[in-house]
Amino acid sequence: MVKLKKLSVNDAAVLQEISVLTYKDTFDPYNSAENMAIYLEEAYNIPKLERELQNPESEFYFLFVDGRLAAYLKLNVGAAQSETIADNALEVERIYVKPEFKRRGLGKYLMEKSEAIAKELGKSSMWLGVWEDNKAAQSFYEQMGFAIVGSHSFFMADDEQTDLIMAKEI
Repeated sequence: MVKLKKLSVNDAAVLQEISVLTYKDTFDPYNSAENMAIYLEEAYNIPKLERELQNPESEFYFLFVDGRLAAYLKLNVGAAQSETIADNALEVERIYVKPEFKRRGLGKYLMEKSEAIAKELGKSSMWLGVWEDNKAAQSFYEQMGFAIVGSHSFFMADDEQTDLIMAKEI
């Protein structure tokens, strides 16, 4: 059984735990331990997560499978978006699945939920950033109807990396 739960500020500690776990699982092999530690502390400290959870233009969701936390999602609209890509857009800022739940269709489920939320909010497009070397994620997003429309810099501590911007009309 799959259940989606919208988060509140009370979920910050669990959000921190799954954020660090899934981010390390995805990016540890490609970054120095020092840069990873710096980034994780900057991006996922409790006060920052609490501010993000309280932002009315951001929404976080946990996805549970058979009562077990399997994945999480962060969506942004308006000024909460990490940059302006299109008018009337929704940003899928984070979509992460725990390692033991990968390859079960949960990413597709979360992306479909994201699109449904975007439509409910009257948005005309969705976009996201994906690391240029994460070919598996890029392929998944292409299957979900996204196309590359640009790029921007992403900093992993002092290491400048390139994220591709992918978008789709809805």
